[in-house]
Amino acid sequence: MADSPTFDNKMSDAEGLMWRMEKDPHLSSTFANVTILDKRPDMDRMMRTMERATHVVPRLRQRVQPAPANLTAPMWVDDTNFDLKYHIRHIALPKPGNLRQLLDLASIVTADPFDRTRPLWQFTVVEGLRGGKCALIQKLHHTITDGEGGVKLSLEFLDFAADAPERPPHNPDDIAAAREQAQPSSSETLRDLVAGSLRMPLGLLRQVRELLADPTQLPEAGNAAADTIRGIISQLSDVEQAHSPIWTQRSLRRQIEVLQAPYAETRAVAAKLGGKLNTAFLTVAAEASSRYHIALGAPVDTLRASMAISTRGESSGANAFSLARIEVPTSAMSVAERFIAINEASQAARDSAAPASLETLAAVASTLPTSLVTRLARTQAHTVDFATSNVRGAPVALFMSGAQVLQNYPVGPLGGVAFNLTLLSYMGSLDMGANIDTAAVADPALLHRCLVGAFTDLLAI
Repeated sequence: MADSPTFDNKMSDAEGLMWRMEKDPHLSSTFANVTILDKRPDMDRMMRTMERATHVVPRLRQRVQPAPANLTAPMWVDDTNFDLKYHIRHIALPKPGNLRQLLDLASIVTADPFDRTRPLWQFTVVEGLRGGKCALIQKLHHTITDGEGGVKLSLEFLDFAADAPERPPHNPDDIAAAREQAQPSSSETLRDLVAGSLRMPLGLLRQVRELLADPTQLPEAGNAAADTIRGIISQLSDVEQAHSPIWTQRSLRRQIEVLQAPYAETRAVAAKLGGKLNTAFLTVAAEASSRYHIALGAPVDTLRASMAISTRGESSGANAFSLARIEVPTSAMSVAERFIAINEASQAARDSAAPASLETLAAVASTLPTSLVTRLARTQAHTVDFATSNVRGAPVALFMSGAQVLQNYPVGPLGGVAFNLTLLSYMGSLDMGANIDTAAVADPALLHRCLVGAFTDLLAI
């Protein structure tokens, strides 16, 4: 079984940035999974499993403790009032118990802000689905971990067989020792407050600040600080508005749509066209967006997309990703032609995103007032039409307290864009969730049909 993600007791700069940006509710970083189960899980066993998981993964029992005046990144501290029953809810859908009802419920649950004085996760077991099925809405804040880390985290409460033996009880002495060692001392906390939370070396940070104070030095500068500033300026100076003529409004109204596609066939088509699965996924999102605009009489030549790029390595913490913006063609062309164009553009976007990673941008942002940070973030969000993210899941069957996982639909954060399409592979299937701002995409059902049609045509190649 894979190791759980590594958790520090202080947020990284990127996690601290996500936390601060939520002063603007449009920039929420909450994500979720809508998991369909073949039956109701054994609730008593589930509670025992999750009780153990919260000890093995202390983050699940910790709340956020902000630093005074944002002098350093927020800390994670034990929630002395932790109540497992608060975090695991159990409800039932009214008849007829169809998928639409479940997704509407999931939209509300996911959009509902977390209580910031408690640990930032919530599970909702939903009974009453047709055919005796059940569902689990897993809701997690991005400061805990990213999508890939969430998959690893789930292995603490998922099994590989319906009759798998329960995990042995946790050893309280081992857990207590690990937690005591991980808790920072008062002197460490003071040092953090003095030095700041920036993971950027202090010498480099000093040079960055000097260049920010006097940008006229930038053309002659040839050091790492200059490269950092050039990357940041490149990112923040891109204020070109998103291109859609109809996805212009933003709101807090949400609707979730889901779809599936075969993993092996999609990957084979991508290879045939000279690319990878992620290009096929982005091509489908662009093709569907093109069809949506044409259907509403507002064709558009290009749209601006963002894609999450995993930077995870062996020593990565809870979050390890960067974001790249890419201009995708949405004019009339074949799906194959669109794939080839996007394959080239996505590689260029990956390369251009390297000089200014999310962590570097966050490090500089940590020196700025929160009001300015949220304003800059909203400005950047307005440069993007839609977002995509691709997470690798399990290739084998998974079980939750005796119930088998049938589908596992991810729901990514919107962050101020029209929709976010996230993919999670599972058991030879690509399970996808579209989190949609209905003020922008006024007909979510039409977008869903366009996504399904785009995948059908891609697989026909």
